[in-house]
Amino acid sequence: MTSRALLVRSRPRFWLYLAGPVLVGAVYAAESVGGLFTPTVLVLFGYFLVPANLFLYGINDVFDADADRKNPKKADRESRYRGDAATRWSVTLSFALGFALLAITPTVAAPWLLGFLVLGAAYSAPPLRLKTRPPLDSLSNGLYILPGATAYAAVAGTTPPALALLGGWLWAMAMHTFSAIPDIEPDRRAGIETTATRLGGHLATVYCGSVWALAAGVFALLDHRLGLLMLAYPILLAGITLGEVDLERAYWWYPAVNASIGMVFTLGGLWALLCG
Repeated sequence: MTSRALLVRSRPRFWLYLAGPVLVGAVYAAESVGGLFTPTVLVLFGYFLVPANLFLYGINDVFDADADRKNPKKADRESRYRGDAATRWSVTLSFALGFALLAITPTVAAPWLLGFLVLGAAYSAPPLRLKTRPPLDSLSNGLYILPGATAYAAVAGTTPPALALLGGWLWAMAMHTFSAIPDIEPDRRAGIETTATRLGGHLATVYCGSVWALAAGVFALLDHRLGLLMLAYPILLAGITLGEVDLERAYWWYPAVNASIGMVFTLGGLWALLCG
């Protein structure tokens, strides 16, 4: 398997889903700009940019191989796992690298990093395979904010604010179910049950909008500006629904949407850091 194929396996479109929260967590934890460029922050960013994505998506592809044969999404924008040893080795080495980072991670940050590794494996791999146990499939996807929690704790030396954790967790839950809506029919044909297949397309969309709105409310308790920013998600979803935009098409807008929202989050933290 070529290096390019492994990069495709790691879903480059989604790299910032894990690495972006590292930037956000570090920016809001730092007391000075210099605090953003410590070796620990740089190593965490590098790990969550590529190796963590290889681990998370690689293990998903290995244990979803049968179902993915019937998923058209794997034929163009992603790739099907065909039993190659390179994918299995990349997953193992990426997990081992993440576990090794515990040695350089401050004690207060270690549980968040370990939580990512445990949930990342449990989501796709037996015996738990949380992705097939609704609503645990949605709930467990709070794992996407754990890189940010790790970075925050590593920089600040304290646990991240509870409201930030809750708001981010809710956002990730809704994002997960939204991403599963285009897979409803392939998952049903493969016998995979998810929150999206259980609710059906319409109710799953309502669920996503409601949870995103709740996330915005939680962030508003932390800072009203963050709450207003997060309202972009339920508003955009309402526009997609009212405009009768195909959700499979809209799904591919979200790497750019999430990157843009994350950039505003980060710039807001930098502004406070520089001018506060």
